[in-house]
Parts: sequence; structure tokens; C-alpha cells
Amino acid sequence: MRMEAREAAAAGAGGRAAGGWGKWVRLNVGGTVFLTTRQTLCREQKSFLSRLCQGEELQSDRDETGAYLIDRDPTYFGPILNFLRHGKLVLDKDMAEEGVLEEAEFYNIGPLIRIIKDRMEEKDYTVTQVPPKHVYRVLQCQEEELTQMVSTMSDGWRFEQLVNIGSSYNYGSEDQAEFLCVVSKELHSSPHGPGCEASRKAKLLQARDTRM
Repeated sequence: MRMEAREAAAAGAGGRAAGGWGKWVRLNVGGTVFLTTRQTLCREQKSFLSRLCQGEELQSDRDETGAYLIDRDPTYFGPILNFLRHGKLVLDKDMAEEGVLEEAEFYNIGPLIRIIKDRMEEKDYTVTQVPPKHVYRVLQCQEEELTQMVSTMSDGWRFEQLVNIGSSYNYGSEDQAEFLCVVSKELHSSPHGPGCEASRKAKLLQARDTRM
């Protein structure tokens, strides 16, 4: 009986600490309850959650269990809370990064905001890349020149097709035919000009250096 009484007292203290100054904090986000530690919520000192659990003058009602009431989408709060726990952004495959970014901006979690924006920028760059263009050239050559021409092609050019144009001429005591040799080359280009890739990488590196 005494043990049950102690457990009940501990549970009651935990409930009171949910909105008070205990180690554990209870959050009611859009109707879903999250339980975490005060240390986790205070990891980003300038965030809304840190200010909330430190008792700053933020207007937040509490539910019947003493949990802080936050009128936000609980779907996107999980990744926010996990980022504060271990410093990594982990998303389900069907979760929109834009939704998590919106919540990260609401809670004012700067490092997470930058990580999501970098991810979105990487995806935008990949999607908007221009597919390579193919350039073709037609070279006229004599039969004796074919082997040398094909074997010495370089700089990205490759052999595509050989067409016998039917004309012939005498070379010494032998008849020589003429051919059209079709070669091609891929040209890769950026949708924003040749300097786009370099400037994009420089921007990302600068952002990471700023965070460090």
C-alpha cells in the first residue's frame, strides 16, 4: 500500500511538473500530447519552445493535465521535436518538407530552418537541370582514312553511323570508296548559365560556414 501511494504521488508530481519546473514537460500540440524533457526543449535558446519552458511571458493555456496547449499541426511537430533531441532531420517519405519548414519557422529553430532550405534548394536544382543536348557532325572520308579517323576521335565525340555514298575513285591500282561518317557529342548546360553550379555550391558552403 505504501508503494502504491508513493507511485501515485510520483505520478501526481509528474502531472504538476508538466507545466511547471520539473524535468519532464508535456505539450498538447493540436490535440496530440508529446512528452519530452525541459533540456530538449531548451536546446535552441531563442526558440519558442525554449522560452515557453523557461517561464517567459508567453501566452499559452494548459489542458486538464497541465500540458501546454499549442495550436499547431502535430503531424509536423514530431520531426521538430526529434531534431531537438538528436540534431538530425528525419522525415517520412510522404512528409512535405514545406510543412516542416513552416513549423520550424513558427518555433524559430534556426539550424533546422537552414537545413530544410538547403535540402529544398538541392531538389530544385536537380529538377530544373536541363537534359543534355546532342550535337551531330557529318564527316566525309575515304575508305583508307576510316580506321584512323574512328580510332582517333576524342573530346567526347563518338561514332554513330557510317554511310557509303557510292562514289569511288582509283588510288594506285585499287578502287577506293567514299563514306559519310556521322559522329555525336553530348553538351551539358545549366538552366541559369555556366556559372550557376559554381555559385550554387559557393552559396551552400557559405551557409554551412556561417552555421559553424
